[in-house]
Amino acid sequence: MRVMTMTDATTDPVVVRHRMLERYATTALKAGRVMMESGASVGVVHRGITMLAKGFGAETVGLRSGYASISMTLHAEGNTITRMLQVGRLGVNHRLDLAVRELCSRAEAGRMSVEEVEAELERLVRVTPRHPVWFISVAVGLACAAFGRLLGIDWAAFLPVLAAGTIGQYIRHHLMHRGTNVFLVAGAIAFIAASLGGLGALATGSDTAQLAMMASILLLVPGVPSTNAQTDIMNGYPTMGSARAVWVLMVMIFASVGVWFAQSLWGMGG
Repeated sequence: MRVMTMTDATTDPVVVRHRMLERYATTALKAGRVMMESGASVGVVHRGITMLAKGFGAETVGLRSGYASISMTLHAEGNTITRMLQVGRLGVNHRLDLAVRELCSRAEAGRMSVEEVEAELERLVRVTPRHPVWFISVAVGLACAAFGRLLGIDWAAFLPVLAAGTIGQYIRHHLMHRGTNVFLVAGAIAFIAASLGGLGALATGSDTAQLAMMASILLLVPGVPSTNAQTDIMNGYPTMGSARAVWVLMVMIFASVGVWFAQSLWGMGG
């Protein structure tokens, strides 16, 4: 029986097609990972991956998404390949998400090679602008204070809540980027923000210190994951939707414990 040599492996058309199919799958999965980590729902991620794969020439595409991974099966020219890629921490970056979606739309037309898509994807991840941390923190603090007014805090508590939300978001950002467990972060930030907001409200003579504590932790409310959980379930992805829902529930539990601890420590419980 003849043994295949290295030369045979690099020139055999079946091997070449298989390797190209593997590259198509890897590139499409990388784009899907970026979209998922940027806050896209499963339906959007699957559409984007399928658009890329079809643009590369794949005939059929099968996809399955979990909370921490995406797997796909591609078939083209008699070859089939299955690959899986790990997904990192899920966050929110709509600017990057929309940029990758636009890249998928362009690639679907078949006018971009896999090399061009890979280069553009790397460029988008590298150069897509982000707001500075201080700006995001102040904006989050202002949002907490504004929602606090809707909840019923008085004007004396407005600035303490703004400051508590700003400081909480700033600390949260640095803890998350250091890889700290997201649930521990939620509990710690809830305690810190609630303490700052409540004590600050008391110091300014506010009559709504307890509401100020609650308003100060609104930055922890996982709005995008909650929406995606509902969307995924309604769009026929109950496994992923349920995983997101459990994640949301855990964040809220840890945040509640943080607030309760702050109320107990400072004697501001109901």
